[in-house]
Amino acid sequence: MTSTVLGMTTSAAAQTGADGTIAGDGTVTDRLFEANERYAAQFEDPGMDARPVLRVAVVACMDARLDLHKALGLQLGDCHTIRNAGGVVTDDVIRSLTISQRALGTRSVVLIHHTGCGMEAITEDFRHDLELEVGQRPAWAVEAFRDVDQDVRQSMQRVRTSPFLLHTEDVRGFVFDVRTGRLREIDPA
Repeated sequence: MTSTVLGMTTSAAAQTGADGTIAGDGTVTDRLFEANERYAAQFEDPGMDARPVLRVAVVACMDARLDLHKALGLQLGDCHTIRNAGGVVTDDVIRSLTISQRALGTRSVVLIHHTGCGMEAITEDFRHDLELEVGQRPAWAVEAFRDVDQDVRQSMQRVRTSPFLLHTEDVRGFVFDVRTGRLREIDPA
C-alpha cells in the first residue's frame, strides 16, 4: 500500500499520510516534545501571576480550528481558557469557573461555540454505544445539541444560575464562524 504525505502547518510541523497517520519518524507526541525542547531553549520566564490580567474566563469548544488567543486579540496571561467538546457548561466547567473566580479573581465569562461543530452530528446514543462496546456506561452526558444558538443560551443560563459562582452579571455567549473568523453574539433571551 502506498501512502501520500500531505503537508500540514502546525506548531509541531507534523506531516500526515493519506490515512491521517503521522508520516516519518516518531509519534505526534514525540514531535510535540521535540517542539517543546526548541521552545524551552529560548524560553524566558515572563514573571506572571496565575491570575488573568483581564479577569476573564473563556469557555470554548476544543475544536482545533479555533485559535482563541488570535481570534480574541489575547496575549499570554490575559485569560483563563476552559475547553471541552462543544464548549458546553458541564459540572467540570462550573468547577473550573468557580476556582477561576473565587481563587484567581476573574469577573467575566465568555462562552464560545462555533459553526460546524461535531456535537451537532452525534446524539446521546453515543453513551449507549460506548456501554455496549466497553461494558460500562459513562457517568458523563454527551451534551450533544442540534441548535448551536440554543446551546449557547443554555450554557449562559447554567453559568448565571450556578450557586458557586460569585460573578454572573458579565456572562456573554457567542458563535464563532469557522469560515469567516467572526463572532456572532447570542441574545440570552
